[in-house]
Amino acid sequence: MDVLAVVTAARLVPVVVLDDVARADVLAAALVAGGLPVAEVTFRTAAAPDAIRVMADRGDVVVGAGTVLTVAQVDQAVAAGAQFVVSPGLSRAVVERCQELGVLVLPGAVTATEVQAALELGVSTLKFFPAGTSGGPAAITALSAPFGQVRFVPTGGVGPGNLAEYLGIAAVVAVGGSWMVPRDLIAAGDAAGIEALTAQAVALAAR
Repeated sequence: MDVLAVVTAARLVPVVVLDDVARADVLAAALVAGGLPVAEVTFRTAAAPDAIRVMADRGDVVVGAGTVLTVAQVDQAVAAGAQFVVSPGLSRAVVERCQELGVLVLPGAVTATEVQAALELGVSTLKFFPAGTSGGPAAITALSAPFGQVRFVPTGGVGPGNLAEYLGIAAVVAVGGSWMVPRDLIAAGDAAGIEALTAQAVALAAR
């Protein structure tokens, strides 16, 4: 499976914080029902590896691991079934381990120096994080001028209000956001609420 193609087609990557693995299946089902069968489960909670396993085992969701900071976390995530790995910054060790395992890696980069360093590692699709405080759409547009081959997934401060502005940039393949998967709705097991927010987000991204 070409995971990057799936992410590009989706245009949106829900950034999920799961505190309880028991909510993972309900969340995955709600995303699929809302028309967005992709998720980035952040390694900010102890439940993340098991949640990734539950969601990956369904077979109808492309699941990635987010906030991956170490090689040990890469191994944990991939063992759990993660099909892509997202890191907030550019770590050579994390990138090289993902490459060894044959897993798509989206490291964070917001400066020309970081973009060049990523290119030297053979990575040309990057997370732009935190997007909102790093110059937003204007910064991505500026960076894409000298780095025409680079593609970005801006995350952080992206929501319904500025989604179109980000997706309107040719260098942006998708955006990451959590507004369609709020932590309180996940904790409540509110599948209908998550499905409705997801469907709204998908419709907005398709405009």
